[in-house]
Amino acid sequence: MYRTETACFTGHRPEKLPWGSDESDPRCYALKERLGDIVEALYASGIRHFICGMARGCDTYFCEAVIALREEREDVTLEAAIPFDGQSGKWSAQDRKRYYYLTAQCDRETVLQHGYSKDCFLRRNQYMVDSSSVLVAVFDGTAGGTSQTVSYASREGLEVISINPYEL
Repeated sequence: MYRTETACFTGHRPEKLPWGSDESDPRCYALKERLGDIVEALYASGIRHFICGMARGCDTYFCEAVIALREEREDVTLEAAIPFDGQSGKWSAQDRKRYYYLTAQCDRETVLQHGYSKDCFLRRNQYMVDSSSVLVAVFDGTAGGTSQTVSYASREGLEVISINPYEL
């Protein structure tokens, strides 16, 4: 897959979202709808391959939006960029079940390393950016992994499409 045909995603985990884990919140619905619209617009612009880091929260919403698009457009592919084997090991049973379902729906899994290390999420994020021409970000401006990924993508010349979850 060519970099020009690829988009990746970064976004906050539930702990940093204004609605937390409450996906019935209208703002969460609005975010999911916005992500679906963005994924469709990216497809219309020539993007066919999407890479997701498979974290809890916004990554999950993005992954589900791409799966929904793939049901309509059979040339869409979805890649799970997994920072280390066992990424979901300490998650709740419900979150793990969703994770396993979503990774099974992916066309490709790229596991960046076998075990956890301090920089494994950074390496995953750099891999996604280095493989893409567009970054979609759910980002409220606070410091952290999402901020670092947005900064790296900007330095690397990617188009960055940013959604502030506090402005939904």
